[in-house]
Amino acid sequence: MTRPLPLILGMMMNATSPTERAPIRYEIQFTEPQTHYVEVVAEVPTEGRDWIELMMPVWTPGSYLVREYARHVEQLRAMAGDRPLAVSKTRKNRWRVETGGASSVRVVYRVYARELSVQGNFVDGSFALLNGAATFLTLADDPGPRPHEVQVRPAQGWAKVVTVLPEAGADPADLRFVAADYDTLVDCPIYAGNAAVYEFTVDGKPHWLVNEGEGGVWDGPRSAADVEAIVKAQRDFWGHLPYERYVFFNLLTETGGGLEHASSTVLMASRWATRKRSSYLNWLFLVSHEFFHTWNVKRLRPVELGPFDYENEVYTRSLWVAEGLTSYYDRLLVRRAGLCSDEEVLAGDPPSGLGDGKPKNDIERLQDTPGRRVQTLAASSYDAWIKFYRRDENSVNSGVSYYVKGAVVGWLLDARIRRLTDGQRSLDDVMRRAYERFSGPRGFTPEEFQAVAAEVAGADLSDFFHRALETTDELDYAEALDLYGLRFRNGETGKEPRAWLGIETKNEDGRLVVSQVRRGTPGAAAGVNVGDEILAIGEFRVRADQWSKRLELYRPEESTSLLIARRERLMRLPVTFGREPTESWRLAVRDDASPEQNARRKAWLQGK
Repeated sequence: MTRPLPLILGMMMNATSPTERAPIRYEIQFTEPQTHYVEVVAEVPTEGRDWIELMMPVWTPGSYLVREYARHVEQLRAMAGDRPLAVSKTRKNRWRVETGGASSVRVVYRVYARELSVQGNFVDGSFALLNGAATFLTLADDPGPRPHEVQVRPAQGWAKVVTVLPEAGADPADLRFVAADYDTLVDCPIYAGNAAVYEFTVDGKPHWLVNEGEGGVWDGPRSAADVEAIVKAQRDFWGHLPYERYVFFNLLTETGGGLEHASSTVLMASRWATRKRSSYLNWLFLVSHEFFHTWNVKRLRPVELGPFDYENEVYTRSLWVAEGLTSYYDRLLVRRAGLCSDEEVLAGDPPSGLGDGKPKNDIERLQDTPGRRVQTLAASSYDAWIKFYRRDENSVNSGVSYYVKGAVVGWLLDARIRRLTDGQRSLDDVMRRAYERFSGPRGFTPEEFQAVAAEVAGADLSDFFHRALETTDELDYAEALDLYGLRFRNGETGKEPRAWLGIETKNEDGRLVVSQVRRGTPGAAAGVNVGDEILAIGEFRVRADQWSKRLELYRPEESTSLLIARRERLMRLPVTFGREPTESWRLAVRDDASPEQNARRKAWLQGK
């Protein structure tokens, strides 16, 4: 077995000192990884109590949804030496263990791990990725920090163990690691397998890109060089690197997503992404987004997001700062790293997947969401637990994303500050000043963050924040467009107007089924419902694979009918086609942009 990564030279941890509380010690092993299980043995101190209660989190920081990790725990039992102890479940995620007077108890359990997501666990015959919240029980209601040690027993043939946890012994071959407290344990994923690992150093600090699943397809050296460029660009933005070492866990599993940690991030992507510019650019944006969280969220955070309550929802109205402003900067900092063009930033994110398609910026996404007139940005943040991660066919009509609208508000706020200060200050300065003041253990309140912005701008911004955060009024883009010499393309498609109903469909076993009806569209006015099966337009049958091409044969304002089946009942719905919305929110540089506007746009996009 090779030496575990990362190498933590000069940071070996000694045994628990007399002044520390007795640690909880875990051993994790993968005896049959092909079954998707990890076996956990936990040695838990009792400190003389007649019983102890163990807890598993119901959510993990950075992902605001109750995920009920305890549902994957099986065969939990407890012993004192060889003596079985009574165990009873007291809540959905808690277990009471009768200690029988023992000074410590051994708790054994298995965790089913077959969730290819950045928030959960995955184990199979090739590798394992464990997130702390989904893996480790701890003492419930434990007062004060307590060390948590982990010893990893990799499956046969797995040569690498990667985590940012410090090593807990003098012999690296022991594969023992220690977290100062449970929060740290949750915040440090553990990988075991045979990934390709690339190392680079910035400011004397080691960084690792761990590419699981390259398969001879993913361009590892190129990706490592570009990640290094992003690290340097963000170091330049913030002025420092706030960690001693950092790991990018990049799981090429044909899935997607990212989750930030204080000294690492977990990313998921397709191994084919480096083969096309659009998909690779999406990956670079993802890397930049999650790495920006190293400062914004993991250290500069809303006051509500700490200390962590792992058993209950934690409500905040400031996810527009945590996620929205991070989304605003992820593209900008890829540009400032020299990895994309000005035009690619203005165009927005390429479509997901490996197809070409058309990029879409956040203004387009926002303006294409009827729910922007229903839910405020602050409410979107507050309701993340019940709305954002639980989207349904009506979500587009009833809500707005704090990622998307937050990014647009960030752009407008940045432009407002640049105009008010004649380009001498920007949102960049707000983020850095907020970090200086609020990156300690407490965090910031909404009022405090807004006060910093006003201070940097040298002006009262209360009306701006009220309209952007607390109302559903349309945002005003005029100031930002004028500042940078930009315009919206206003329907420059070069194509004839197309008939449009404002509905989405899917092919469901050969049936043409309505999957979404947008508010205020011809389809909604005609009474089309989600779940309707469309059988014909007018008197002519339409199959699931014909829908798009058949619509091309109709014209806006033309009237006909849809023959549908709704819960097995045939119905005819009169419809009048509307005009398909053109790409009126795509950004373009004005032909008559002045030298001053061009200079301001360059300063914004390139940080110069």
